[in-house]
Amino acid sequence: MGMWPPAMARVAVLACLLVALAGISAVAAARCTIGIDAREAAVLADKVWRNESGRDADKILWWNRGEDFASLGIGHFIWYPPGVEGPFEESFPSLLAFMTSAGVDLPAWLGEEPAPDCPWLDRKQFLDQRGGPKATQLRRLLIDTVALQGAFMVARLEAALDAMLATAPAASAAIIASRFCSLASIPAGRYALVDYVNFKGEGTNPGERYAGQGWGLKQVLQEMRGGSPANVDFAQAAERVLERRVANAPADRREQRWLPGWRRRVDSYRRD
Repeated sequence: MGMWPPAMARVAVLACLLVALAGISAVAAARCTIGIDAREAAVLADKVWRNESGRDADKILWWNRGEDFASLGIGHFIWYPPGVEGPFEESFPSLLAFMTSAGVDLPAWLGEEPAPDCPWLDRKQFLDQRGGPKATQLRRLLIDTVALQGAFMVARLEAALDAMLATAPAASAAIIASRFCSLASIPAGRYALVDYVNFKGEGTNPGERYAGQGWGLKQVLQEMRGGSPANVDFAQAAERVLERRVANAPADRREQRWLPGWRRRVDSYRRD
């Protein structure tokens, strides 16, 4: 476990992931080459892990106070308990499918079809059972597959452009593609793309909206103003989009508490 999947396996895994994440049956013609190899993916995975939890192995299994889902792995991938349908896209089952396709031997309870729901019903139960057998098995799996989780995030980014263009009006599709490809052409831009799509999603899920406005990668690309360098333009746009999300959020979610950390995170995109 933890190894980059063989080339043929990566192709098969990406095809499956495209269907799962983008809801499309075939990959549209490539519009630009992202060009992230295994070495760069490992560096990006480490950066995302530091952004999510300071690279704290204890937080590779986590449940934030006030949330109704667990946050797992280096990217804090969302996993909902049974019967919970929250406003944010669930990504942990897709990670499990990616691991299976890459040949990872999952614990039997995680390898079920369809993917199981989160075994803990709420944060209290999660904290009470953090030392239990399922939590112990899951923690070991996630620590052993850090590199593969990085590969998963890269595959998600590779699927994101087609997912965004499929939901964009023709008038804005070319602008989205151009800005995406400009960012994908430089290391700082690739980091910004990988981190943000893991952090706040593609922006294509109609359920991820407050007051009708989203906060994902698509919305940030649309918010960019054409400045140079592209990664600085992206960081500024991301900050505006996240400030708008907080302003639109229901008051009981108290999202203003997260904004300082979000600002620090997107500010890291400015650096080469």
